[in-house]
Amino acid sequence: MSETSTKTPDPMDVALGAAVRIRRRTIGMSQEALAEQCNVSFQQIQKYENGANRISFSRLVQIARALRCRVVDLLDVLDTPDHEGGADIDLLSRMRTPGALELLAAYERLSPEGRATLVNFLRAVSGGRAEAPAKQSAA
Repeated sequence: MSETSTKTPDPMDVALGAAVRIRRRTIGMSQEALAEQCNVSFQQIQKYENGANRISFSRLVQIARALRCRVVDLLDVLDTPDHEGGADIDLLSRMRTPGALELLAAYERLSPEGRATLVNFLRAVSGGRAEAPAKQSAA
């Protein structure tokens, strides 16, 4: 019997890739620039960020150096007790949605009243399916 190659990425690989993408975008670095610093193609960086390809430890060290952070900063979300880690991995997976980072940046610039209005609007247009945040910040 032959094994099919429709294997889905491991959630841990997806979460690590999302952490790399978030850090890269936070510092304003392109996939091309990161790829150049790591001596790989930008397509390879895309595969790492999507969790399609696993990141070896030596490559992770290169990526962390290029992103001017520590390896543990990228692994932090994976190093939580099982009952807490699932939510962090889910959040990182959601951050891969096209436009999510831009939307979050715009959301952060809103006043508390603007945030509440936007959340209510999104609940209305999504049929009330928008999840309520676990904890509201006064900031």
